[in-house]
Parts: sequence; structure tokens; C-alpha cells
Amino acid sequence: MKTITIKGLEIGLGAPKIIVPVVGKTEAELLDEIKFLQSIDFDVLEWRVDHFTQVDDINAVKQVAKQIRELLPNKPILFTFRTANEGGVKPWPLASYIELNKQMVHSGLIDLIDVEVFIGDEYVKEMIHVAHKHNVFVVASNHDFDKTPPKSDIIYRLRKMQDLGADIPKIAVMPKTTDDVLTLLAATTEMNENYAEKPIITMSMAGLGAISRVSGITFGSSMTFGAAKNASAPGQLDVKELRYILDVLYRSKA
Repeated sequence: MKTITIKGLEIGLGAPKIIVPVVGKTEAELLDEIKFLQSIDFDVLEWRVDHFTQVDDINAVKQVAKQIRELLPNKPILFTFRTANEGGVKPWPLASYIELNKQMVHSGLIDLIDVEVFIGDEYVKEMIHVAHKHNVFVVASNHDFDKTPPKSDIIYRLRKMQDLGADIPKIAVMPKTTDDVLTLLAATTEMNENYAEKPIITMSMAGLGAISRVSGITFGSSMTFGAAKNASAPGQLDVKELRYILDVLYRSKA
């Protein structure tokens, strides 16, 4: 598996890296979250821009992105508009989704974008091409808030993301039973050992799946999400506790 280095952060090497989302609805709320994070130990900032009430104003989006960059100059920034179909807070036309991401890729203010893999293969390929042309990395993603698909289906989705050219394939699924959590972990291991050419992110959501958020060093998920002020998905652990657990597990494995 190849690693990916962004702003000196080598993803896919060592303990899983921690992504912290910010979900403020207003500029003031977002900047308050960012300032709070200046004293927190984490690796990547995710701006969940679908929560931002002015998301339809590209100038307002860029203005906030510029301030985030200035406040956290050394942290990679992942720009994510999560659609309502995959757990986001705002219905959004596909054309607007694509245009927003392209505008931000061109802005030079972000390091990674999230692209939902099932918006259509040609759209995904186009967005990945544009992102790479501007030296922006792509996290291809899929979220199933209703169930945990079979292991073969999870692996298929991750391989599809990889085949389309994404830099980091990501999948999040919802467990109903402990067997569902085991299915996600088994799929992660098989993908990581047999097919992965790039770092992958996998997780089983909610409290039942919390083990998947800390066990990446064993099963092969290279990144995980931790909550600082606000969580963006069910089951996210406090970032400080998450760092401690990841460090302990990494030292134990070493």
C-alpha cells in the first residue's frame, strides 16, 4: 500500500491519523470551533460545509476557508459537502455540488475534497481529474446509515473508488449487530491485505461500532474521525481520548 503525504503528514504509516470535523452554521460559530482546535492534538481538519448556512454563496465560503487556513496553517484541510442522500443536512442539486467543489479546488485554500462515489462515474472521474490538476487530494466516500452491506459489497465499493482514481477510499456503515461490526472489520482487513494500493478509511458507526474507530492499526483503516466541540456522525469519540487510545494500541503493536 502506498502512503500519501500532505503537509508533512504521511497517511498510511504509523498510527491512524485523526480527522476532526467542524460543523458550525455561521462564520462566527466556525471560527469559534477553529480557535478551540488550535489547542487540540489532531491531524486533519474537515470542514463539513453542508452545515454552513451561506454555502450557496461561494464568496462567503472562500472567505471562511481563507480564515481557517490562516488559523491552522499547518493542518491539511478536507472540504466536505455531504449530500442529504448520504447523511448530510441539506438537499443540494448535483450541478451545484460539482461546481462548489470545483470552485474550492481552484481556490488553493484546501488540501483535500470529499467526493461521493455514487454520484455517477463520469462526474467522479471529472472531479478527481480537476482536483489532481490543482494538487488537491480526493477522499472518495460512501455512507450507509441504514445497514452494513455484505463484506464482498464493502470491498467492491472501496475497490471502485480506488479504480476511479481516488487517493483515499472511505466507507462508513451502520451496524445492527456485533456481527455487522465484524463484517466491516473483516472487509477492511481483506481490502487492506489483498487489494489496497492507497490508504483506506473504514468505520462502523454509532456506539456499537466504536471499536472500528480505534482499531485501524490492526485491521488497516488509516484514518479515523474524532469529535472536539461537535460530532458530525454517530459514534465519534472525543478527540483527546481517541488520541490516547490510538497511541496505546500503536505502542502495543510495535
